[in-house]
Amino acid sequence: MVMKKFMNDPQRLTNELLEGYALCYPDKVKLVSEKIVVRATPKSKDKVAIVTLGGAGHEPALSGFVGEGMLDASVVGDIFAAPGAPKVVEALRMFKDNKGIILVVLNHEGDQRNAAMALMMAAKEGIKVSKIVTAEDIAPGADAPRSDRRGLGGCIPLIKILGAAAEKGLDVDEILSIAERFNERMATLAVTLKVATHPQAGQEIGALADDQMEIGMGQHGEGGGNGPELMQSADWVAETMTTKLIRALKAQPGEKIALIVNGSGATTLMEMFVVFRKAYEVATAAGLKVVASQCDELLTVQEASGFQLFIGVFDDETLALYNAPSNAPYWVQR
Repeated sequence: MVMKKFMNDPQRLTNELLEGYALCYPDKVKLVSEKIVVRATPKSKDKVAIVTLGGAGHEPALSGFVGEGMLDASVVGDIFAAPGAPKVVEALRMFKDNKGIILVVLNHEGDQRNAAMALMMAAKEGIKVSKIVTAEDIAPGADAPRSDRRGLGGCIPLIKILGAAAEKGLDVDEILSIAERFNERMATLAVTLKVATHPQAGQEIGALADDQMEIGMGQHGEGGGNGPELMQSADWVAETMTTKLIRALKAQPGEKIALIVNGSGATTLMEMFVVFRKAYEVATAAGLKVVASQCDELLTVQEASGFQLFIGVFDDETLALYNAPSNAPYWVQR
């Protein structure tokens, strides 16, 4: 695959994209210490801070969701790489006087390792931090241990609920209790048609033939599910994936859900809407009530073609928090 991207020095790519991002949304975010994105107007110290970490290259995730009602800070690593523990601790220090700190970690090896190291370093400084891990990918199987399940785009709706609960002034334990209820009732499954290239190395990440797709492939080209298979229609893919998600969640008729189609980077809105149409049909036929929906690019993988399908089951409290106001660059809700 020939890589064609508007770039300058590949080694400066992460710095330059973050500089441009902060310049584009100066009323909402600012860039601190090169790779820490924080709210332009800080939250009051009598509220819990919500912080996350992750590699660049998945824009708008995760820094696109820093803002009122969502994240207080996003610590950014290089392309597809977790930030180092010292940088994470640097961000955590900014909130040591808050009512508490919750660190959101996606279940990937580098993220988990560096987060664990950062928490140990923070503890030595007397900074108490709680952690919540997202691991909602059902590709390894609905009954697979959470440790074997990747964190995918479900982190974004979870962050929405965490951020709204923090804005209400709840304490750490209350926020975690609410968020974990939703965390346990959310599931994501991805499908890939065309893999991405690493924008710094110029190499393909994974491999798929022109007539193949793969349900369950991870966001960095990792294999998943049953491996590559021949390309199928939008309806077949949407029905297959939606059915798997509903079964994994053991969702019951009458339950209220969020249904999100998250484009991987090169998937058009036309395709997303066609997929959503069938997914909605399958979900409602199962007796589920779609009360929140979205077709958009929330967590991408450069020019990868495909999408992540997400279902989250609400109770009344998590639904109210999901619908609460927010003002992040890529999630504005009045």
